[in-house]
Amino acid sequence: MLKEFKNFIMTGNVIEFAVAVIMAGAVGLVVNGFVADIIMPVVGHFAGGMDFANLKIILTESTGVQGEPGYVAENAIRWGAWVNTLVNLLIVGFVMFVIVKAYNKTKTPPAPPAPKGPSQEDLLAEIRDLLKKQ
Repeated sequence: MLKEFKNFIMTGNVIEFAVAVIMAGAVGLVVNGFVADIIMPVVGHFAGGMDFANLKIILTESTGVQGEPGYVAENAIRWGAWVNTLVNLLIVGFVMFVIVKAYNKTKTPPAPPAPKGPSQEDLLAEIRDLLKKQ
């Protein structure tokens, strides 16, 4: 069983999948940085100077001082952070679309099937008919 597992792990598909997962994590970090540091400040500028990451609906105010006994943290719906996440999703989706489209262009189209001529039986029937005419 251990030998079978080793063979499974060492196949190309598993290794390629592992590399793809690691690359996806790295691309995710790059996209998050791009959205948070470049896209959202521009969007916020054109939306009147607001920072979407800090937009929230406070359900319960915090009470006390953080780190002291009796402190209760703020309870809020952070909808601005969710907007940032949606922008991340759109950018990642667009990047994946472009990558898949470019990959599909690099693939060679399958060769068209060779034209099929008449079957052997059709040829023999044609020869028979020609011989009958003579």
